[in-house]
Amino acid sequence: MIREHRSRAKLEAYYEKFSQDGVLDPNVHPWVADSWQQSKKHGVGTEKMAIHHLLSKEAFHELQLKHADAIDYLSDLSDGIKEFFQEYNLSLLLIDADCTVLKSYSLPFYQMTPGEIEGANVGIDQVGTSSISVALEHKAPFWMFGPEMWVKECQLGDACSAPVMVSGELTYIITLVSMEQVAMPQDAVISLLFTMRKALERHLSESVRIKAEEAILDATPFAVYHVLPGGEVAYANRLGHTRLEGIGAKRDPGTRRSASNLNDVIMNYQHTPIYKGFRGIPSYNKEVTWITPAKTYEDITTVVPLERDEDQAVQSVVVVSMPIEDLRTLVAHAAGYTAKYSLGSMVGEGTTFASVRNKAARVAKNKHHVLIQGEAGTGKQRMAHGIHQGSPRAAGPLITLRCGDTTPELLEQELFGVVLNSEVSHQGRLELASGGTLFLDEIEKMPKSIAKELAAALNKGKACRVGEQVERSIDVRIIAACDSDLKRLTERGLFDRDLYDALSKSIVRVPALRSRREDIPKLAAHIISELAEQHQMQPKKILPETEEVLRNYDWPGNIKQLQSVLEYAFFNTTETEINPHDISLMGDVKPDNKWKEDKEVFVKAWQAAGGNVSRLANLLNVSRVTLYRYLKKYGLEKK
Repeated sequence: MIREHRSRAKLEAYYEKFSQDGVLDPNVHPWVADSWQQSKKHGVGTEKMAIHHLLSKEAFHELQLKHADAIDYLSDLSDGIKEFFQEYNLSLLLIDADCTVLKSYSLPFYQMTPGEIEGANVGIDQVGTSSISVALEHKAPFWMFGPEMWVKECQLGDACSAPVMVSGELTYIITLVSMEQVAMPQDAVISLLFTMRKALERHLSESVRIKAEEAILDATPFAVYHVLPGGEVAYANRLGHTRLEGIGAKRDPGTRRSASNLNDVIMNYQHTPIYKGFRGIPSYNKEVTWITPAKTYEDITTVVPLERDEDQAVQSVVVVSMPIEDLRTLVAHAAGYTAKYSLGSMVGEGTTFASVRNKAARVAKNKHHVLIQGEAGTGKQRMAHGIHQGSPRAAGPLITLRCGDTTPELLEQELFGVVLNSEVSHQGRLELASGGTLFLDEIEKMPKSIAKELAAALNKGKACRVGEQVERSIDVRIIAACDSDLKRLTERGLFDRDLYDALSKSIVRVPALRSRREDIPKLAAHIISELAEQHQMQPKKILPETEEVLRNYDWPGNIKQLQSVLEYAFFNTTETEINPHDISLMGDVKPDNKWKEDKEVFVKAWQAAGGNVSRLANLLNVSRVTLYRYLKKYGLEKK
């Protein structure tokens, strides 16, 4: 609040009347009157200003560092008007929202020893009424005449304070104080203070915006650069600096950031889209090769030319790039190529499975490729997920490829990638899994020629896409799963020796379910719990006698078959308990089904029995001779 000149004699009389008699004259400004009452309540002395709250040198130094932006900006702003300060014996103060003086510019405030006021608290509870306390209380500019100040030694001159508001919050107070009774151009002083406040508010608001933008750019998975003609990097985000330092850029001791010219670190700079950008040619999501003295990089790069001068010459370009390896990892995570299970989530407390799980945990920590062996349905895929999640590569992608699902030609392209023409090239699973794990299921079905090529690529750490001679670096760990004895297949010449040698350094053998019968009740309970949660249904209890039925079966299909049997019982049982008669060990195949006329029904029963004639005979309650006749009829092999 800006006020007209008042009679000092009257103001002095009002002050004496209140300070001595406690009587408030109605002519006292309401804000001043309220502040006087607070000063008296706080017991602040009226004769001399006593600073009781002064920060230590260490604490004050830290505080100034925290507010260095505002301190430095106001210092630069006030440098050009020091003569004005000196002419009217003015002091400029910067005060934080807690009323601590951060900086005293020009003449010191309240005393002649420079710097004494810095680090002091000048709130109303410390020094009583001042323009500072009123501006803080009402969040408005306020001109205060000398006799209105609470401490008498401060009543020689006037003062004006203005709050600095940033994002709607009072952040600082700037104050101009005259040290003695001299004729001052009040309008000029007020205009100067308002101009400085507005400039500081704009600067701080802009700083907040810039910091937010820098935080956003630092958080992106892209390297961002602002490049000037000649290759000088004017700005880079955090990842950009990391990458610059990775290719040889030096760190600036002053800013602790890399400062370099791209011409000095990129050998093919003049053949890159950045160089073309200065000719006004933009590039969008282009695959670019960067050649540096250390190594060759491949990026997906976008270059956008910025402002032009009067001759239409491009003044700078913005570059956004992402290493192809990082892009693959990002895509892999976005597509859900991550581990869904941990080793700890694999149910089983029996000694047989516990020892296997402990070995898997140890294997997960090493760097070797892994071979998981076990019968179909034993949980090899879940084990692979657990090993990946427990490995140092857990942050990387987990990519899966089933070797028996396609032709040899398509399998090779899926694994290594393929170049279709000069414009179209696709990466394979080996590249997509870079930095993570490639899970090869049914590895025994991989043709020897492809297996040999894979073994060579793993040994070399490089691979070529089909139809291309360019070698690309790969960084991948293989976890392979096999239903049969891969060593025996290798000895018989049915599997590549080199790939087996690479995979067999760490072998985990997952036991059949019939070898860990003690785990069946808990496995069954876990499966029922998962089904209930997945389908948002009430869980069902497996009775002890039902557990006994499950425990005594041989489970040729292992956990996968157990899950199928329990799914059938869960959805076809209306009660809250699963009884023995609810269990159909052949899933949805019942003895009274027309398996004698329907091949599909018979095949389901055959699969449920694991291809074992004796077991199927017991399940269907028929003789082995009868089964042989139907096996022949349906063209199935007997075991």
